[in-house]
Amino acid sequence: MFGLTEKGWTPSDTIPADDYKRRAREQWGANPCGTNAAGDLQFGTREYFQAIEDYRYNVYAPWMKQAIGFDRFRDKRLLEIGFGTGTDLLQFARGGALVTGVDLTPRSIEIVRSRFAIYDQRGEFLIGDGENLSFPDESFDVVYSFGVLHHTPDTARAIREVRRVLRPGGQAIVMLYHRGSLAYWGGLMFKQGILRGKLLRNSVAQIMSRQVEYGSEESRPLVKVYSRDEARNLFRDYSACEISVNQLTRPELRPFGRLVPEPMFNWLAERFGWNLLIKATR
Repeated sequence: MFGLTEKGWTPSDTIPADDYKRRAREQWGANPCGTNAAGDLQFGTREYFQAIEDYRYNVYAPWMKQAIGFDRFRDKRLLEIGFGTGTDLLQFARGGALVTGVDLTPRSIEIVRSRFAIYDQRGEFLIGDGENLSFPDESFDVVYSFGVLHHTPDTARAIREVRRVLRPGGQAIVMLYHRGSLAYWGGLMFKQGILRGKLLRNSVAQIMSRQVEYGSEESRPLVKVYSRDEARNLFRDYSACEISVNQLTRPELRPFGRLVPEPMFNWLAERFGWNLLIKATR
């Protein structure tokens, strides 16, 4: 289990923070986010990267482009924390942003350099830790991190670092997993925890680590979820904070998913989706 303190989320089993970061590096080094969508396509080709992009924005999360607005930051200095294969960072670059990315995983650096070269885009890519950013105060107009900061041991510290490197009036765009989601209560707690009996043998933290980010290496990285109020508290030092919810797939509503009308499906996604999208102003 996890508890929320003034210093952020802390695991009850007191595993050292560096070990959690090692696990994360192993997980996404072996299983870069989104690469399963490329199937048997040759690694590093334009077709390979296009398959990842098409799946992300057309199948998995078709709401993302409108909600995030990749093309709204022309000439702005933008930092992404945890860019993975660079799918989102590339969209910001195409929209005219001056992009920098940091990631714990050396393989991500290699992948994104190749990807940007294929599409003739520019960016700066560095090994980095979201809890300890290497940039001076007030370096960026925008800091973006989608589905990353809930894996770092001290999420509250990472969010303070985001604020530190933002210029006054700058915007943080951060996605954290949603505790109030159907994925959490239906898929993890009810299906895995109760029906399959995993709560009898494992903590909630262990179930999330094994089920949410499963990979070939079984690194079992840290996975955390947040309510709206908990997320808002993390951003309490920002001048403004807007939180929206999305990310629901029809298979999560089985056996009735295909029958749910689109307006009803969108209503459910915006209340019980897996993603909390936070937009906060420094």
